[in-house]
Amino acid sequence: MKAVVQTNFDDSVSAYDAYERQTGRFTALARLLAAEMSARVDGPFAAVLDAGAGTGVSTRVFADRAQRTVALDLSREMVRELESAPRVEGDFDHLPFVDGTFDGVAFTASLFLVPDPAVAVREAVRVLRPEGVVGAVAPLGWVDADGRDVFADLERESRSPTGADAVEAALADEFTVTTGTWRFSTTAADVRRFHAIPAMAARLYPTLDADERVAKARDLLDGLEGTVEQRWRWIVGVAE
Repeated sequence: MKAVVQTNFDDSVSAYDAYERQTGRFTALARLLAAEMSARVDGPFAAVLDAGAGTGVSTRVFADRAQRTVALDLSREMVRELESAPRVEGDFDHLPFVDGTFDGVAFTASLFLVPDPAVAVREAVRVLRPEGVVGAVAPLGWVDADGRDVFADLERESRSPTGADAVEAALADEFTVTTGTWRFSTTAADVRRFHAIPAMAARLYPTLDADERVAKARDLLDGLEGTVEQRWRWIVGVAE
């Protein structure tokens, strides 16, 4: 499973960056999550782990709020794009850090990509200092003006390996959590751009190779029009 995820993201760098240039979505999510996490500490973070950093969009955001930010990602091709912070190729189910290294761990748009988020959450507990803060964001999907899932009438759902409820439950088992929903007005064209990222097209066609799944996703979403709302669940936990 993890080898598949790694390959999917290794193949996604250019499409990921193209989507971010068009929408700024991952930057927006990181800024909102950083604000929620910062509200629960006194002063700046000493050290933050950006777990599932991708190409470093979120790392750059957290670097503005921390004395030291470390970017970690399973994908070598993703994390090698980042040059402005320490970077580690690794798995957040087995963090290569000693206990109590960080006072913040951020899973910006990443924790839902693993089949068992509880494993990664326990690792976050281990590397956090007392009263440390953890944050995560998980997708809730896209709805039209009537509040209907835009995939309701299509032959496929855009489904994460782990749903937002499971991500929240994993964090709630280890932390005192606060949650909420962020809503973004977006376009049908940007829904297509999102699923033009090979790793995201795997939400629709996980068994196909990268080029084929992107082509199938493009055909599936070709008739989608207008403005839609994208929703994300955020969860912030404080260690006791």
